[in-house]
Amino acid sequence: MPFALVALGLLPVASGGLRLGEVFGGPQLMPANPRFEALPAPMIVHLVSVIPFALVGAFQFSSQVRGRWPAWHRWAGRVLVLLGMATAISGLWMTLGYPLQPGSGELLYIVRVLVGAGMAVSIARGLRAIRRGDVRHHLAWMTRSYALALGAGTQVITGAVRSALSGSGSLDFDLSMTAAWAMNLAVAEYVIRHGPGGGARGSRPVELRTEVGNPA
Repeated sequence: MPFALVALGLLPVASGGLRLGEVFGGPQLMPANPRFEALPAPMIVHLVSVIPFALVGAFQFSSQVRGRWPAWHRWAGRVLVLLGMATAISGLWMTLGYPLQPGSGELLYIVRVLVGAGMAVSIARGLRAIRRGDVRHHLAWMTRSYALALGAGTQVITGAVRSALSGSGSLDFDLSMTAAWAMNLAVAEYVIRHGPGGGARGSRPVELRTEVGNPA
């Protein structure tokens, strides 16, 4: 699973890395984006936080990693909570602070606000759950937050489908972007309910053997 998740996010992570390289004086390999050039701060915060969140976060869902290196899982979890919150808040900052993306419409604007807020709420609820020793709900909420963060990876696929179907209007673009987040959340909910340790809804708190209050 971790390597499949990394593979899904590889293209947006690579493009984000190239964009960061340009900002810090590297060669310009990406198409120019006047929105980022006018106000680079939220874009920088977003990329610096979402890239490690996507890459390191993938391994947090491995039961083998959690079992063999529980201390690493806890310490990585602490860092990932901060990175995830920075990703969500900077995403909201970009949505609210930048003009509409060329070719997009009001629907995508609203969806991006909901995604940023939803990711922040999911991380907060996941943190609250693990502080109570509720491992199942912690994993469920962190799975939802990661699914939202990895939307850019699935958007590569939905965007390719839109192009193949010759959809060129702003509504087509908005729907293809929205579909990626919806697909990710649908898969996340399926895994939460039917994957190993599923059935988070209605589950009772699980008492941790490790120190309660440490994000897992």
